[in-house]
Amino acid sequence: MPAIRTVLARDLRALAREVEAYPDDALVWELLPGTANSPGTLVLHLVGNLQHFVGAVLGQTGFVRDREAEFATRGLTRAELLARIETAAESVDATLARITPERCDAPYPTPVGDRTLRTADFLLHLATHLNYHLGQIDYHRRALVPDADTVNAVPIAELPEHQPSAR
Repeated sequence: MPAIRTVLARDLRALAREVEAYPDDALVWELLPGTANSPGTLVLHLVGNLQHFVGAVLGQTGFVRDREAEFATRGLTRAELLARIETAAESVDATLARITPERCDAPYPTPVGDRTLRTADFLLHLATHLNYHLGQIDYHRRALVPDADTVNAVPIAELPEHQPSAR
């Protein structure tokens, strides 16, 4: 569980860096040819997804997801998107800090896609889902922003280094 918590926190920070790296608010909502979702839409989808599946279901935060709005809302500023990322990051971290190994091995509290999944397996899925869309956003930004700099989206340095156990 600590590894999934670490990766989710790292990737939410990277998501914020991606949003910050756009030179203006409008580009976050621009579509590339052949794509259905803008980075702004993907940010709303990711934070709604994590706030629901981690915060509300596991952490009982009371968050109510409006998935339809995640895909219909347009025109938020980068500052508004960053605030939503920060809220999601805080909710995810607070929830995962309280998850026990027993909870990880138990079934996730609600079926997902008509399947019963082990909580740890579903949390791993959520982490890879975030990373998948993070890559799409990075690609979008690099395609639209001339001379775009890297934001070091998935830095290994943010993972804890192995510490051999004392014997």
